[in-house]
Formats: sequence, structure tokens, C-alpha cells
Amino acid sequence: MVCHDNESVKFFYDISKKNISETWQTKDLVVVSLGLLVCSFVIFANILVMLAIFMNRRFHYPIYYLLGNLAAADLFAGVSYMYLMFHTGPWTSKLSIGQWFVRQGLIDTSLTASVINLMAIALERHQTIFTMQLHSKMTNHRVVLLIIGIWLIAIVLGLVPSMGWSCVCNTMECSNMAPLYSRSYLVFWAVLNLLTFTIMVAVYTRIFIYVHRKSHRMSQHTSQIKHKETVVNLMKTVVMILGCFVVCWTPGLVLLLLDGSCESCDVLTYEKFFLVLAECNSFMNPIIYSYRDKDMRDTFKRILCFPCVGSQQEGEHSGAHFNTLEQERRRRVLQESWVARRARDGDGAPANGGRLVLKEAENMLDSTES
Repeated sequence: MVCHDNESVKFFYDISKKNISETWQTKDLVVVSLGLLVCSFVIFANILVMLAIFMNRRFHYPIYYLLGNLAAADLFAGVSYMYLMFHTGPWTSKLSIGQWFVRQGLIDTSLTASVINLMAIALERHQTIFTMQLHSKMTNHRVVLLIIGIWLIAIVLGLVPSMGWSCVCNTMECSNMAPLYSRSYLVFWAVLNLLTFTIMVAVYTRIFIYVHRKSHRMSQHTSQIKHKETVVNLMKTVVMILGCFVVCWTPGLVLLLLDGSCESCDVLTYEKFFLVLAECNSFMNPIIYSYRDKDMRDTFKRILCFPCVGSQQEGEHSGAHFNTLEQERRRRVLQESWVARRARDGDGAPANGGRLVLKEAENMLDSTES
């Protein structure tokens, strides 16, 4: 077995029949421009999320720490992809083998960390919902260990090709999309991400079925409006999470599988555009998990110095928390206690008076949940 450690990057590109442009072409300029634009949004949005979680003490809970780590992973993805944009096209031929592995390793590490963090959030929400908790009882120490574990797995997967799982010593295994990567590694990475996606689908499906059944039972004791709001919020969040992941990742993962298993397939035509599409998931995550949270939006406004910002408003978290069942249970208990107290004191009044009592109870619950 002969290793080609001293060869240039162009040597492997020639073997894979992947062309390196000697001059900037229109397609290259469009892809780089679009990529830099996406990176700018990714970096800005995730810095905003991290600042909001750091500044607002109401976000100092395990779920928000995981959201902050997700933002950090997506921020790293934006920086890594921007590094790629400045080392692609005609610049590729000037890279050494080590520099090429650094370029691709950064992308693999950042995107893997983002995907694994999404799964960790799904599992945390699953544990919280099935124990009927407002927030997870996971200690800060465990959260830190979980975050460290996420990054260790991502870094290891990013380093695997440079540590030997490549085609430097076996040019017959060189892939087309990543000429220094082994086809078997691309298949492994694609299957791993698809497996993660499958677990996320299963977790969120189970959450939806459980909450749907619980809310149906609770609808006998709460208004139909509250019941409908619970189901609709959950439906919207689940559809957005899974839909965004499918749209952004499926095309690229399918290309990787085809590149690893089909030597005659033309996978280079849409390669760069699908890579940009996968990167779009990194700025969609802050929108789905954070921007739908009312308290998070208010914190964003304070950070951005909007003149319309008033005092911090309380309560009514988004469907992304999946904790409306617990809130409804507490709301019902408090409402009943207030009604009983008013009736005992002789202050109860029919119709409008009763509704005012319930409204006052809801306002009190909102203040206690903050």
C-alpha cells in the first residue's frame, strides 16, 4: 500500500475527476457570495441568542444552557463555513493536505455538534414532559458534562479522516465530493446523521402523542380554547423542527450516500448548493427554538436597543418549551382555590364576576411562574 502524503491536493482532485477552477467563474462567485451571506446571518443570530441567555437570569435553566450550546455549535458552523468560503474555488489548489483536512474537519465538527445538540434537546424535552416538570431537574454539573460530551464526539468525528480514515493511502476509495475522504467514511457520516434524525422523529412523535392524550383528558376540566392552544402550539413546533431538518439536511445526506455507494452517479452538479442549504439549518435553529419564546424576543429587543421596549413581560412561553400541560394544571388548581375562597368570603358574583375572578387568578399564576 502506497501513501501519497507528499502529493498536492490537486493530485487527489484529478483522481476523483473533480475540477478545480483556475479562475473565478460565475458559479463560484454566486456560491461564495451566497455562502458568505448565510454565514453572516448565522453568526449574528447565534451571538444574539448566546447574549440573551447570558444576560437574562430567567434563562439559567438546563434547557436554555442546551439552547446556548446549540447556538455556540451553529456559531462555530458559521465561522467554519466562512473559512471554507475563503479556501475554495481557485484557492483550493494552493492548500496542503493538512490544510485541506483542517478545512473539512471544521465543517464536520461544527455540523455534527449542531445535530447532536438538537438530539440532546429533544431528549431533555422528552424527560421533562413525561415527569410533568416545568424545568428539568438536571444539575448544572450534568449539563456541563453533557455539553462536553457533545463537543468531544463532534471533535473526534471531525478528526477521524485526518487520523487515517481517508484515501491518502488508497486512492481507489477516493470520493467525488471530498476527494481526500474515503467513500466508506462519507457513508458512515451520512448514516450516523440519518440515525440521529430518526431518533429525533421518534422522540418528538412520542411527545406529541403523549401531550395530545393528556390534553384531551384535561380538556374535561379546562376550556376548549386552552386545549386547542396546547395542541396547535405543539403541532407548529414539531412540524417546524422536523420540517426544517428534513429540508436542509436530506439533499446533502442523500448526495453523500450516493457518492459513497454509486461511482457512476453525478453528485458534483448540486454539491455546493446543497452544502449552503445544510448550513441554513444553523440559522433556522435560533428562529425555531428561541425566537418563538416571548421572553427571548423581549431580551433581543433590549440588546438591540429598540425604543419600543417596555418593562419585561412575563409568562406565556412558546410551544418550543412543551410545558403548557403543567402550566394548565397549576392554573386550574389556582383558579379553583380562588373561586372557593371568594365563595367562602361571600364575594362571589355570578357570570361576569366569576370571569373576573378567573382572570385575576390567571394573572397571579403568570406572576408566580416568572
